[in-house]
Amino acid sequence: MRAIVAPAPNEPAMLTEIAPPRASGDGEVLIEVTHSSVNYKDGSTVLGRPGFVRTWPLTVGIDIVGTVIASTTDVFASGDRVTLNGAGAGENRPGGYAEYATAPAASLVKVPENLTSAQAAAIGTAGFTAALAALAIEDHGLTPGDGEVLVTGAAGGVGSVAVNLLARRGYSVTASTGRKAQEHAYLTGLGASRVIDREILSEPASAPLQEQRWAAVVDGVGSHTLANALAQTRYGGIAVAYGLAQGPDLPATVLPFILRAVTLTGANSVDAPLPLRQRAWDLLGANLDLDALDRMSTTIGLGDVLDIAPRILAGQVRGRTIVEIAR
Repeated sequence: MRAIVAPAPNEPAMLTEIAPPRASGDGEVLIEVTHSSVNYKDGSTVLGRPGFVRTWPLTVGIDIVGTVIASTTDVFASGDRVTLNGAGAGENRPGGYAEYATAPAASLVKVPENLTSAQAAAIGTAGFTAALAALAIEDHGLTPGDGEVLVTGAAGGVGSVAVNLLARRGYSVTASTGRKAQEHAYLTGLGASRVIDREILSEPASAPLQEQRWAAVVDGVGSHTLANALAQTRYGGIAVAYGLAQGPDLPATVLPFILRAVTLTGANSVDAPLPLRQRAWDLLGANLDLDALDRMSTTIGLGDVLDIAPRILAGQVRGRTIVEIAR
């Protein structure tokens, strides 16, 4: 079968032919993969950058969407459409850039009936992460009337879905992007109430506590951007971190947590337990604007993944990129 494989540490992945897998362990499911997607993490692993892949050689791709063809569990039957996001795929077990893949039933979710397989791939880990962030905000007790929600890196995959999903849930969303002029119409079309330039937040914080602006924050940037966002979060608010585009550091103080009771949490798409995965996909199936999802999505073939990888790391890819495996 065709697959994109990371051959060894620090070496770029390549499109090659390998033997198809078998569902051998208890609870494993064999999937004919129809679609995957391209995420920031995928771009990094395809280019051979360290930090994610832990065993070699390995088929990469952290998203799997396809049809069950064999199962060692009663939970899934042949013909079921399923999706896997993270859960070690493309890191320590074979991922979705292949014609066939195995996956543990404990991490698989059936694709909601109202979604096509391509749409499930467009959502992918990025949309799943956005849904985890939205659930964290709602579980914190915040409602649309509590104030603005800031989404940083808003034109990226997670940010795009987060903007739309939160806006559809009734929240007033402020989208932060480094491409304000180019992406203003795109982001307001997804539901953003306002679009701001990322430079407003990306410089070192002027003070550990600033004017209270945000009821909640969804942040994929980290570093000074997250530090400023925390300093501007309102009393009792929450910031959900999922990425580190600016850096993994957090040059902040404890004052937002002590004096404003701000909560900082994370959206972990890799280790999320099955009940949370199901909640997130139920939220996506019920609330995401599918027309907007289609507008933010581009479809490429399996071989094109090698070309798009450097572009996604450079921040040159808008929205979501679907990988059609047979293409």
